[in-house]
Amino acid sequence: MKQNNLWQETSQEKLTSKVLEGTVESDITIVGGGYTGCSAALTAAENGLTVSLIDQQIGYGGSGRNVGLVNAGLWLPPEKVEGILGKKGGVKLNEALATAPDLVFNLINKNNISCNADRAGTLHCAHSQNGLKDIKNRYRQLSERGAELKVLDKNETELVTGSSSFQGALLNEKAGTINPLSYCLGLARIAQSRGANIFESSLATKIEFHNNEWITHSEKGLIKSKKILIATNAYLKGISGIPSAKYTPVFYFQAATKPLPKEIIKNILPKYHGCWDTATVMSSFRLDYDNRFIIGGIGNLGQNISKIHSSWAKRKAYSLYPSLKNIPFDYFWGGEISMTDDHIPKIYRFGKNAYSIFGYSGRGIGPGTYFGKSIAEAFYNENEDSLPIRPTSSNNQSFSKIKGSFIELGAKINHLI
Repeated sequence: MKQNNLWQETSQEKLTSKVLEGTVESDITIVGGGYTGCSAALTAAENGLTVSLIDQQIGYGGSGRNVGLVNAGLWLPPEKVEGILGKKGGVKLNEALATAPDLVFNLINKNNISCNADRAGTLHCAHSQNGLKDIKNRYRQLSERGAELKVLDKNETELVTGSSSFQGALLNEKAGTINPLSYCLGLARIAQSRGANIFESSLATKIEFHNNEWITHSEKGLIKSKKILIATNAYLKGISGIPSAKYTPVFYFQAATKPLPKEIIKNILPKYHGCWDTATVMSSFRLDYDNRFIIGGIGNLGQNISKIHSSWAKRKAYSLYPSLKNIPFDYFWGGEISMTDDHIPKIYRFGKNAYSIFGYSGRGIGPGTYFGKSIAEAFYNENEDSLPIRPTSSNNQSFSKIKGSFIELGAKINHLI
């Protein structure tokens, strides 16, 4: 059985694009059609800059394989962010990404993006007593910084999840769920309507800096521009002339049932919260708009579907909800995450007016949208004040492939057990 992506089959947003042919001149070239690239294209176009975005397919990478949870902040608690970046830099990033759900849902509502947006909230579920301590610590830190959250006890968590598996949960009622591919396509569609050139079936093959401008080559054409953004995250493949982003590759997969009958769905996530847990080898679960149950976990499915990971997904789903025992899973798909050593996203400056953004470590929707908007603002204001973190000219993460292999091995061992 091959991978089949639920989001690709259920996306309501459609995009008509063209292939890059001949020579195009723009103020900005964007390589990569995920959240970061499409958000940057939209913001730049709305502010009068000419934009050309190039990719094989909009939302092909992590943006179209995402779980679809629209959360605030990063995986890291805010005190850790401030410890890594320093108080001033950490506060700036924390405050910026605290607003990310508002940014995402405002874009959806303002532009009528059809992505099954549901701002019912998300739940960070404590899988153990240690997990409960973790979410209470996060609650303290986030509340001190103005977040409006609730800690649910075991009984309250069982009521909102329909499962007795958790010791408690942290509820963020301002977060929510979307069809992640539809959202990405919607951003691209709106950017295109504002004048951005969107080129698909047009992979960048070579990038060079010549006569004070960036030249991006594809198989059939090229783009000339003064500014360039590489927004491929974990999907930068085979472009000569620029350095590769260095990160640890981590795979995440999902499995989805067929739409559930009414007698089963009434006892599963009655308020349609999106959920993830506190386990070291994390898992996520949610419902989609058509009442399919979706379970996700760390691991590389491979093209022919790993039996280790797919069997775990079914066992995990059945342990959470025994009523799913005889419900088949119709969809299995996965994607690649770029994880940095400190779990902080990076803005890598690799030349004049040239940036690469990567390393969301699994939380791409809110941060990707925010970082894309902010880099476009930096381009048209011609300063970096709008950026949520300071760009770096260093790209020195080491042993990334080895680390990724260890993470995959750990996931396989965990899923076998």
